Amino acid sequence: MIEIEVPRRGHLQLAHLVCDVNGTLSLDGRLLPGVAERIARLRQVLDVHLLTADSFGRQALIDADLGLVAERLTPGDPEDEQKAAYVRGLGAANVVAIGNGANDTLMFGEAALSICVLGREGTAVIALSQADLLAPDIETALDLLLYPQRIRATLRR
Repeated sequence: MIEIEVPRRGHLQLAHLVCDVNGTLSLDGRLLPGVAERIARLRQVLDVHLLTADSFGRQALIDADLGLVAERLTPGDPEDEQKAAYVRGLGAANVVAIGNGANDTLMFGEAALSICVLGREGTAVIALSQADLLAPDIETALDLLLYPQRIRATLRR
């Protein structure tokens, strides 16, 4: 668990990390450099969950690289609603969510903390508008959780 006291926002007790995969952890179906090492470190303090539609058909390789099994989204059902429901099912008050796309917007609204990634795939403006934090890349986003005082410094008022 990661605990962060943010002045004028409150006490965050984060137990789960929910990550979008495509465009966030990977680009064109390939895991981005530095992600596996950071996820391994975060797994020591958080339960890590991956959500994907497996757009590039390479999720099994990403799962193997991370030692995790991603939750596949159901084709035909609205992805944003599936992601939000997944976060609620974990107990949204204990979830930090990371993503970059329009389909991450509802989970950002549910999660106790949300981080939008400005990656090489691009970032949906609607996702950015719902996020608590913006990170220039996934490495920085994951580092915020590895060094949580950075979150406190950014979010305090």
